[in-house]
Amino acid sequence: MMLPYDDAYYMKKALQEAEAAFEKDEVPVGAIIVVKDRIIARAHNLTEQLNDVTAHAEMQAITAAANFLGGKYLRNCTLYVTLEPCQMCAGALYWSQISKIVYAAKDVERGFEAIGAKLHPKTEVKGGVLEDEAAALLKKFFVKKRNLN
Repeated sequence: MMLPYDDAYYMKKALQEAEAAFEKDEVPVGAIIVVKDRIIARAHNLTEQLNDVTAHAEMQAITAAANFLGGKYLRNCTLYVTLEPCQMCAGALYWSQISKIVYAAKDVERGFEAIGAKLHPKTEVKGGVLEDEAAALLKKFFVKKRNLN
């Protein structure tokens, strides 16, 4: 039996955020945070728009979710993100004590796993959910960027 709200369902919502970033000429990474089958935060990269290197999708989603919950800890929450978090985002996710991270595409150069950044010991991680779709959007963005320069 397939649940209506599975990892693929939520990752599609994160991909919608990545598409919004793409439309704004931002690196197309999207993130959502879910608690009890309810989306409590939606975000995408805003580093160019805000002129802020810390404005990654995950950072925006962490802030929005903490505001929604009224506290800094994201226990019992799941982050769905279209690209494996970097070490900065992994550090913020560590401190948030998020329960689960589900990512789509692996970042072999800058992802937290490649760099050896640590997450909270209780955080569960799952990668590869809709990886092809997320990777294709990232590739499309960078091909477009290269062709403009």
